[in-house]
Amino acid sequence: MTDRDWSIQEIARLTGTTSRTLRHYDDIGLLPPTRIAANGYRHYDESALVRLQRILLLRELGLGLPLIAEVVHGADAEAGPEATALETHLALLRAEQTRLARQIASVETTITTLREGGPLMAENMFDGFDHTQYKDEVETRWGKKAYADSDRWWRGLGKDGQATWKQRVADLNADWIALAASGTDPASAEAQDLARRHVEWLTGIPGTPANEAGGDCRAYVIGLGEMYVADPRFGANYATESDRASGGTAGPEFVRDALRIYAESNL
Repeated sequence: MTDRDWSIQEIARLTGTTSRTLRHYDDIGLLPPTRIAANGYRHYDESALVRLQRILLLRELGLGLPLIAEVVHGADAEAGPEATALETHLALLRAEQTRLARQIASVETTITTLREGGPLMAENMFDGFDHTQYKDEVETRWGKKAYADSDRWWRGLGKDGQATWKQRVADLNADWIALAASGTDPASAEAQDLARRHVEWLTGIPGTPANEAGGDCRAYVIGLGEMYVADPRFGANYATESDRASGGTAGPEFVRDALRIYAESNL
């Protein structure tokens, strides 16, 4: 690596993030600057750029900042080149790329079939949508046992049990969206009761920290709330009509805030 470094403004421009975000990463100890110039500007060297790339990749994969800090600091404590730490992230990105490619092909096939008036093949319509698509992500975040336990539980529900569980999730999501759209305060009794229901739902899923004895349920719930905002795949479950029209995240942010308040008070 060279001795060159970049100012905070240059880094913000190169990465498409903001100086405010970079300063926040510094404040929480996630990405300290390499040096601070005489004019007070933060500067970052090549090692910091590699670290930032890892942070942004993990955010794209849906991890909240507390979990990202654990992953990044954990990698720092291990021996080996920085490239090794990126290999896991690259593998996850490739898995996500493959999943998206399967979904795209599935939807394209459905569109073509509908336009041509042919019969829909149900077994082909949901390729890329099975729960096992998150296997690598779950194992990376919470370990192989977490995925194995939850997968065993899901398969054990059977078709009727899976349908009931999906309906429970749909009802919970619909209630979140309605409450968020109404402008209710996340700290209100209504929002906190919904947060309680959400946590009860989470504790019923084996393999998660919310279900396991000794698991850090509080950190898990807060981290999930962050992920609902950071990851569009999950945030879409809580998007209000206004969010869908504007591309905003008011709904997911409402869920995040309500869950954080509940977790900090009750878990």
